[in-house]
Amino acid sequence: MQNSIYNTEELVLFRDQLGKFIETEIVPQGDAWEQTGKVPREVFKKMGDLGFLGLRYAEQYGGTEMNTVATAVLAEELGRSTFSGFAISVLVHTDMASPHLNNAGNKDQLARYMPGIIAGDTVTAVAVTEPDAGSDVAGIKTRAVKDGDDWVLNGSKMFITNGVYGDVYFVAAKTDPDVKGSRGITIFIVEKGTPGFTVGRALDKMGWRCSDTAELVFDNCRVPAENILGEVNRGFYAIMQNFQNERTVIGAMAMGEAQKAIDITLDYVKDRKAFGANLWDKQTIRQRLAMRQAEVEAGRQLVYHAAWLDAQGLDCVKEVSAVKAYCGELVNKVMYDCQQFHGGSGYLRENPIERMTRDARVQSIGGGATEVMLEEIAKRI
Repeated sequence: MQNSIYNTEELVLFRDQLGKFIETEIVPQGDAWEQTGKVPREVFKKMGDLGFLGLRYAEQYGGTEMNTVATAVLAEELGRSTFSGFAISVLVHTDMASPHLNNAGNKDQLARYMPGIIAGDTVTAVAVTEPDAGSDVAGIKTRAVKDGDDWVLNGSKMFITNGVYGDVYFVAAKTDPDVKGSRGITIFIVEKGTPGFTVGRALDKMGWRCSDTAELVFDNCRVPAENILGEVNRGFYAIMQNFQNERTVIGAMAMGEAQKAIDITLDYVKDRKAFGANLWDKQTIRQRLAMRQAEVEAGRQLVYHAAWLDAQGLDCVKEVSAVKAYCGELVNKVMYDCQQFHGGSGYLRENPIERMTRDARVQSIGGGATEVMLEEIAKRI
């Protein structure tokens, strides 16, 4: 995106700095993180020191007050690392969990948590999804009942990124059982170590293996009223508000992954010989990769257009839903072809394409399944 209308000199420098950090600090260690199932805490700290974790947050807390386009750049470059578990761990912290605090936190809450979040000292997670409530947020069953000056939480959450090693969790719970659907949901700030809050289990996943993912359990977990984030019974709307940001960065990450896979595959097919010539000389391979490149470029333009719309404060639900649906499906299509053109070597764990193919599968599921996104688009056409 060097020659893009969405670029600025500041974004070009940021992309270059982030790309160099990824090549020197992430790529050499990513395989080891895949084995341990987590991104070390010092990585968050290093990213915080470089200003990567507070792109859209206030300067008074250590942020740089950029906009949605900057977070798209962040997500795309993280996707190019080839370690999507690392990428999603960071993006959940920067663009899926902590925005809830930034958007709805009061002065005391912001002062207490935001400096550590931006510095990388405090890792965040958002706990909305449950075993029976994924894209259907209104279906959550975790309850919070008022008891004196506190609220008591009971229930469980599933598929929570940064769930094992996080420090601060933004937890959605039903606070008014008498209303149906999306009403009556409140978000609570819950710190690790709060009595009654435990990690049920770390989840063993097909991909994103260096991203820690957990089931969380709340068993009479007592939270003070001062830890309510935003308004009581208005949490659903806060969740919906941040979905636009979340889905934009997931799409940007997917396009970073897809572009990197094409780059890796181009190097391979131009070097690999079969039937007396390089694979690149085979028209079917050459044209298939050319088509995938055209589609990825279209996806990137859609991502940055949606990010620009959001930065202008314009309604972009249709465009963001299109980003999530199109890019989530496209990255899987790209990985299929790239693995195919690697032949048997693309099926080996030592090949990054094998890992990237596994990692990509969830892109059409997490953050809003393709089918749900298509319904959102259908409502608006």
